[in-house]
Amino acid sequence: MVKNNQLGSKTGQGFYKKEKAGSGNQFFALNLKTLEYKPSQKVSFPIPDIAKKTGQLKERLRILVASEDKAGDFYRATLYQLFAYASNRIPQIADELYKIDIAMTAGFGWELGPFEKWDAIGVEQTVKAMEAKGYKPAQWVHSMLAAGAQSFYKIEGGKRFYYDTASKHYQLVPGAKDFILLDNIRESNLLWKNSGSSIIDIGDGILNLEFRTKMNIINNEVLLGINEAITRAENSCKGLVISNEGTNFSAGADLGLVYALAGEKKFDELNLFLKAFQNTMMRIRYSSVPVVVAPHQLTLGGACEICLHADKVVAHAELYMGLVEFGVGLIPGGGGTKEFALRLADELQEGDIELNNFRARFLTIAQAKTSTSAYEAFELGYLKKGRDVVVISRNRLLAEAKKQCLMMANEGYTPPVPRREIRVLGKQALGLAYAGANAMYSGNYISEYDVKVTQKLAYVLAGGDLSQPSLVSEAYLLNLEREAFISLCAEEKTLERMQSVLNGGKTIKN
Repeated sequence: MVKNNQLGSKTGQGFYKKEKAGSGNQFFALNLKTLEYKPSQKVSFPIPDIAKKTGQLKERLRILVASEDKAGDFYRATLYQLFAYASNRIPQIADELYKIDIAMTAGFGWELGPFEKWDAIGVEQTVKAMEAKGYKPAQWVHSMLAAGAQSFYKIEGGKRFYYDTASKHYQLVPGAKDFILLDNIRESNLLWKNSGSSIIDIGDGILNLEFRTKMNIINNEVLLGINEAITRAENSCKGLVISNEGTNFSAGADLGLVYALAGEKKFDELNLFLKAFQNTMMRIRYSSVPVVVAPHQLTLGGACEICLHADKVVAHAELYMGLVEFGVGLIPGGGGTKEFALRLADELQEGDIELNNFRARFLTIAQAKTSTSAYEAFELGYLKKGRDVVVISRNRLLAEAKKQCLMMANEGYTPPVPRREIRVLGKQALGLAYAGANAMYSGNYISEYDVKVTQKLAYVLAGGDLSQPSLVSEAYLLNLEREAFISLCAEEKTLERMQSVLNGGKTIKN
């Protein structure tokens, strides 16, 4: 390969290479026997494909390791080697096993460290399987099992303990007393659940609503869970936190459901779903107890709208937040467009050039801008300065959210008053948006259909075709938003965009 200059991307070829083919690229893979390239073929294994549909990493690991095909052989070899190596590095590089897990999760972005993965698939049976394949775990692992300890970690009284190899007893993970981790209390403090969400008592009169769907998408079950949690909090508690410990906070509303209803032209049912979504957002806004949302990682579309309507957002620093509906030929329909119109009205100061502020808010949605951090979310207008806060440590996120919720409750929380006098700009803002969209289309920057979606967005954000700036209510804007959303769902090009995202995760311009 070196002689043939097959050195990788710098020379344009290595184990793989790509060549232009029509409007795209064709990829080739190296035949290791002949050193010649042949078109790469996508390989599919049944068990890994099944595992992908499982939302929880621990369950996916168990499925993959149990697989009896080549993919299972690969995962077993990879994990067994990892487990053997990590166990033999104690006490060489760390005296305590939890430190290795922390190093891998905090330093390399792993969701679970090696000992956490080992626990997930079962320590004792994995040791037997490892040794049968020639992988040797450290002697202390055998001693731990012989002493009756079956896992590297255990949960007692809502606290997490690790097996200490020096004392040969379980010790409390240092710093854990400052954390509230749902994994530690879910089983003992669960109050209610359905297939998509669960309500957990996190103490001191504060409840937590957790999403439990694939990618934490927001479907009817999640909406039901939010409403149930608010009802319980209003009846007998001080407040509610909405948080979860998934890889991502939420990828947004259930696009698959929207696509199915729109494709079958069940617009009455789609209207009911959207109305339920909007009503749930308004319950979050106007509940009689404080509602705090603690997002992390992906917080898109409907998940962003949940944050927009909360009393306070306690965000993890790693936050990718945005109203991204424009990418599938839609506008934010769960109160997001309404909320941007409301915030635009609130942020205008005497002497401001109104259309400049409108343009900034409009482009944030029209360009589907997503923050690359929680701090950028302030700049994009998703988070509010002076109200929302950022937490660096993911493990401290829920504890801080609870603290902020309690603080509001104990200071005498008063719910906000429904807004009926929101200043919208009407035709003058519409003219700006329409002219801008036509200019972009003339320059071949956007498609003809993008112009149509843009006009729908502008119509809602401007408050409709009003002859002059006027005062309108939230209910008025929500109706405009819902009508625009459903009308776009009836368009073939929107259905094509949704289908592309659902099938391959790629947005298209049609």
